Amino acid sequence: MTETTSIPATAASEDGRFANADLRPVPPEGRTWTTYNFAALWVGMAHNIPSWTLASGLVALGMDWKQAVFTIALANLIVLVPMLLTGHAGPKYGIPFPVLARASFGLRGANLPALIRAAVACCWFGIQTWIGGQGIFVLLGKIFGGWTDVSEIGGEPWTLWLCFLLFWALELALIYRGMETLRRFENWAAPFVLVGALVLLIWIAHKAGGFGPLLDQPSKHGWGPGFWPVFFPSLMGMIGFWATLSLNIPDFTRFGRGQGAQVRGQTLGLPTTMTAFAFLSVLVTSGSQAVYGVPIWNPVDLVAKTDNVFGLLFALLTVLVATISVNVAANIVSPAYDLANLAPKVINFRRGALISGVVGVLMFPWKLTSTPELYIFTWLGVVGGLLGTVAGILIADYWVVRRTVLDVADLYRPGGRYWYTGGWNWRAVAAFLVGGVLAIGGSYSTLDDKGAKAGPFPTGGLIPFLKPLADYGWAVGLGSALLLYVALSASTPARRGRPSGRSRPSERR
Repeated sequence: MTETTSIPATAASEDGRFANADLRPVPPEGRTWTTYNFAALWVGMAHNIPSWTLASGLVALGMDWKQAVFTIALANLIVLVPMLLTGHAGPKYGIPFPVLARASFGLRGANLPALIRAAVACCWFGIQTWIGGQGIFVLLGKIFGGWTDVSEIGGEPWTLWLCFLLFWALELALIYRGMETLRRFENWAAPFVLVGALVLLIWIAHKAGGFGPLLDQPSKHGWGPGFWPVFFPSLMGMIGFWATLSLNIPDFTRFGRGQGAQVRGQTLGLPTTMTAFAFLSVLVTSGSQAVYGVPIWNPVDLVAKTDNVFGLLFALLTVLVATISVNVAANIVSPAYDLANLAPKVINFRRGALISGVVGVLMFPWKLTSTPELYIFTWLGVVGGLLGTVAGILIADYWVVRRTVLDVADLYRPGGRYWYTGGWNWRAVAAFLVGGVLAIGGSYSTLDDKGAKAGPFPTGGLIPFLKPLADYGWAVGLGSALLLYVALSASTPARRGRPSGRSRPSERR
């Protein structure tokens, strides 16, 4: 079995209802991404304000810096595994995530996981765009006096809304130019953002005369019984931060030169970068504690403390590059392909990107970051549980049931082996429903220091007897869906459908 498979140009063009230029396989000559490209992609995506505040959010929940960094490091090592497994189909067949999902869910059924992934990405796009707009607003307020002292619209200064809309338009303009433009942007954005973070560390360390007392701050939970009830849901939340990409990573790996490029690039880029960035955020925050007397977790608020115009302009550019880097790559590419999969005749990649950007604004998702509990436990935990369920089905189908062998032409042809019943594979739907209920059915909210409910769920859980599983949502969803799908596929094998023609190398075992 070779790393890449050559697909005839006509193999995926038989039915316009299920194919367009953006969904068809990337030919081998178009798979140009190297190890550096994938590593740079992850460096660029990891270095952003929300990932910076992950460590601070865990500290706000009572962890010390060692527990926070350990939790993030372990989570990214775990999520790397499904990332590499689902990413395998990209370099081999050149297909995006929604097309890969057709093998397990069916040609029509693939819209179920695709639209779930798209909805999550749209929410993330709104969150990141709002945070980026806030960063621009704060920094411009320091550069131009009176920028923030203006009339309000909807409870916010109109200049903040202007920053938000301009930043939103800039992101869509970049992705509208296509994946090759994104690749070139990520190549230089990754080292630029890393330099910006190091400059921030050097600056605060110089002002503090050291890294301050935060590294000595004790944990509120210790390493005993009080720690684990916080650790496990936090771990699932950290996994949920990148669980989205563990599904749609084929959208990127389909451009890879081979398996080695995606495996090395992702392994070098994801866990190392996220762990180092988390540690860096703790060090910078400790410096703010020493200099200003209180820990300043948001890097934009910290930079706004300086009166150096050059430093503010550099920080403004860094915020722009960092946020665009992750938001465009992680939260626009996937829903653009997912929406194109829904209606290939009328929605191409560019139209899907524009629709995703509009939906991301209309969903008002920035409210999800209002508290650490809501952000980590509710948003990331629930999303992680659902997406882990889909990941379990994809991995089970591609690796266990099919042994990585796909008939690429039938992925685009109704009536073929992936048509199942009317375009739906009931086995995948059943595994998704059962895994999803087990993963998030017990979702619950905790009580804050004042005894009020810190979240939208009942304190006893949506389904009380499933509450013990809620803290392990991603793992429960992935494991249960994987096992159930394999069992159903073995006990009730699907009809293979009409052959699509002569056997091709991609069909032989």
